[in-house]
Amino acid sequence: MPFSAPYAPADETLIAALLPHATVSPGTRDTAAQLIQTIRGARTRIGGLEDFLRDYDLSTREGLALMAMAEALLRVPDRSTQDALIADKIGAGDWDGHEPSDAWLVSAATWGLGLSSRLLRPGDTVPGVLGGLTRRIGAPAVRTGVQQAMRFMGHQFVLGESIADALKRAREQEGKGHLYSYDMLGEGARTDADAKRYAKSYSDAIAAIGKAAGNRPLPHRPGISVKLSALHPRYEPRNRDAVLRDLVPILVDLAKQAKAYDLNFTVDAEEQDRLELSLNVIEMAFADNALRDWNGFGLAIQAYGKRALATVDWAADLARAHGQTLMVRLVKGAYWDTEVKHAQVEGHADYPVFTRKEVTDLNFLACAKRMLALRPHLFPQFATHNALSIAQILETADRTGEAAGGFEFQRLHGMGESLYDAVTRQHDVTCRIYAPVGGHRDLLAYLVRRLLENGASTSFVAKAGDKDVPIEDVLYFPDDLDATPRHPRIPMPGALFGGRLNSSGMEWGLRRDLDALARDMRAAPNAREVVPLTAKDVDAAMTRAARAAPAWRDTPVATRAAALRRAADLLEENRAALMATLAREAGKTVDDGIAELREAVDFLRFYADEAEALCTPRDLPGPTGEQNRWHARGRGVFVTVAPWNFPLAIFLGQTAAALSVGNAVVAKPAPQTPRIAAQAIALLHKAGVPEDALILAPGGVEVGQALMAHPALAGVAFTGSTATAKAINRDLANRDGAIVPLIAETGGVNAMIVDATALPEQVTRDVVASAFRSAGQRCSACRILYVQEDVADRMLEMIAGAAATLTMGDGMDPATDVGPIIDADALKRLQDHVAKHDVHWQGTAPEGLFLPPTIIELRQDETLKEEVFGPVLHVKRWKAGQIDKVLDEIASTGFGLTFGLHSRIDATIARVTARAPAGNVYVNRNQIGAIVGSQPFGGHGQSGTGPKAGGPLYLTRFVEEVVVSTDTTAAGGNATLIAMEA
Repeated sequence: MPFSAPYAPADETLIAALLPHATVSPGTRDTAAQLIQTIRGARTRIGGLEDFLRDYDLSTREGLALMAMAEALLRVPDRSTQDALIADKIGAGDWDGHEPSDAWLVSAATWGLGLSSRLLRPGDTVPGVLGGLTRRIGAPAVRTGVQQAMRFMGHQFVLGESIADALKRAREQEGKGHLYSYDMLGEGARTDADAKRYAKSYSDAIAAIGKAAGNRPLPHRPGISVKLSALHPRYEPRNRDAVLRDLVPILVDLAKQAKAYDLNFTVDAEEQDRLELSLNVIEMAFADNALRDWNGFGLAIQAYGKRALATVDWAADLARAHGQTLMVRLVKGAYWDTEVKHAQVEGHADYPVFTRKEVTDLNFLACAKRMLALRPHLFPQFATHNALSIAQILETADRTGEAAGGFEFQRLHGMGESLYDAVTRQHDVTCRIYAPVGGHRDLLAYLVRRLLENGASTSFVAKAGDKDVPIEDVLYFPDDLDATPRHPRIPMPGALFGGRLNSSGMEWGLRRDLDALARDMRAAPNAREVVPLTAKDVDAAMTRAARAAPAWRDTPVATRAAALRRAADLLEENRAALMATLAREAGKTVDDGIAELREAVDFLRFYADEAEALCTPRDLPGPTGEQNRWHARGRGVFVTVAPWNFPLAIFLGQTAAALSVGNAVVAKPAPQTPRIAAQAIALLHKAGVPEDALILAPGGVEVGQALMAHPALAGVAFTGSTATAKAINRDLANRDGAIVPLIAETGGVNAMIVDATALPEQVTRDVVASAFRSAGQRCSACRILYVQEDVADRMLEMIAGAAATLTMGDGMDPATDVGPIIDADALKRLQDHVAKHDVHWQGTAPEGLFLPPTIIELRQDETLKEEVFGPVLHVKRWKAGQIDKVLDEIASTGFGLTFGLHSRIDATIARVTARAPAGNVYVNRNQIGAIVGSQPFGGHGQSGTGPKAGGPLYLTRFVEEVVVSTDTTAAGGNATLIAMEA
């Protein structure tokens, strides 16, 4: 079935259709009020998770500390790291000052954590408090107690650690008439082994659930939820063909197994960029003849998505086409914060989700009403803990006159029990419990999502259970939704940087757009050949630039800035042609190509803004009768020397910086990548930069040497190897005449440290991206990983498994993850380096200039001292408590470009980042892809001179300062002072 809903339609357009659902009838309001009273009057003996979340919501330090501790503690294997994590998180909270609760769980937790905080004060070290009295009752007792509290908390969210445990616990609830949908915990697979393990887990669970299901017919049968990203390690839109080929048969086999037991089989929702891909998979699986005459297949739809209504209609059309019923679970959505950040980072035109919670609630109701109207093609399953939503759904269902049983409600295990006891008791409806099943390791990410969904002080769960919030305040929609459908504090993705327009990106989840980009790239003509300059040509180019420099310097800064902004627009207009050249000439993949193009656009716009601020003359203070006028201006002719690994972004960044403040520029690209440079120069000329003020100087070493020796040279901006930067520095120092400034950005032996609190899946994602994206040919790439030995085996197994799923090949193919090495000489150097070491793991590569991702484990007496510029990750293990020794080793290399750290211990983060020997430090994320204006990029030591590219100080190295001081009384008196009134 075709699905072509706009990815991110405007909120203002959608709100008109949603506003009618904001009207709440008196009967619905009364029903909802009664349900809220039930929630507030039904405190259990030990206190439920709703009590816990209400008392420790995420707006408090205590709530945030608990979330971080719950997310990390149970996976930490060694006691010293456990103690450090507990001390860190308990020290962050004001447990003594927390108000007492009438829920036993909350009161006991507060008392216990308060006692622990008196033993472990902020700033104390764990060894320091394990002396005297605290040695007897301190850290070991705290560790045991907190671990038990975290396990108990997990027990409230998870029905069982195994499907057998969950089914046993479910049988104990049979007398209450509960239905269950079992969710086998686990985040997206990172490796093929993960995917196989999850598939087997689903298959085993289906068999166990089916055998225990009893004789009730659908829809009153138990069910299971399946996460597609758990069944394929590369469940990404760019890999659509491989996903459809590999994943659909697995999904069909699982569905056939569920059909054999007549179970409810639901495909869970993913992030919005995977929606089209998910619907493709569902459609292909649902069409399999083996699944005919069965109404148990289903999918989940997220109401915070702007395409939710369109997805409801699509599901109904699919069911209608096959003459069957689809079960549809409607949820609010679990990845809202991720969706907002994703749209901002990727430079989308708008958000695919609503930014106001109240609009999501309205969309939920609109979807619910549409689903009820589309019965029997759909069997609606409404997953909500919102009493108002429940009441409105009940009212709508009553108006339709349909027989009872035509839909059901769903709630999370551990939440909403008192609410749904009242609903099912007072109304003839069914409530199914969404029941997670899994061990503590798989619980963590799920737990955090639930905490984020329901633990914020603004959530319905928090407000409905808070007796201090009047019920009437809970049961209304704001009256400003038509005027303010968007959250006023969340800027549009394009306005992320205030007045500077964010560069436009690509939404990979829109297959039509991705196919069009790939088609346009292949159709783009080859860029014209570029002939290298001779020494005579260099002299002529520098002379031309020197003559043009005064006029360009005297051009108003606003005019220069406007030209750069026009050039940025032209880059976006010529995206496919530029990306084609990047792929053909530099081996760039599609995702790396668009990222580089966006960085170039950001540089042009950023330096245009910065130049207007820097080059605007200003008056400085002084005595009366004197004017002191300061201004900055271009130095003359700047030579910019760019590398081959970022032949567009760095080439244009350096050039735009020099141009913006009034320098003429002679721009030398790397010998390997002159064609993309020529295209960029042509667009700058088209945008209004005079041809003589910006001259391309292609060529090799001899051209560079001639440029450095020319007497017209006023400054150099260089990005490349440390050895070349030092050679340029020596040449400049030996020149006669003016001292010429050098701005150099070089490479680094970039390290990442991982401790035992880090999430393996997150570390794997970030290490693979940092070490192997762009074939490791980034100056910022992770070269060496220091991983705590207690978790090293698991981490390295997962990293190698994830790297094995990467696709190497043609950069023009959107599915390609890793392109070629730049040339045969570079490949030979890398192969020679690998041959000298024991290889821990290495992937496979196609024929050509490819080096497969490679992992080398270093001995304890080995230190990586040189930059290895390719997809080679070095690994060393370290013992708990020896992180300072690791930092000393990293600092001993003399490089200082990028550094990464993965830890959940705030004290460790503060301590390590304070000592980190790098210009760019990244915590709990990858260490590549610095964003212009947000993450100014550049190092120190052997990694460069600074200032940082894309930062507030960068342009200051491209200018000379002039101050004009004028005695305004020289004509005979200070008229201004005399005429000044009191």
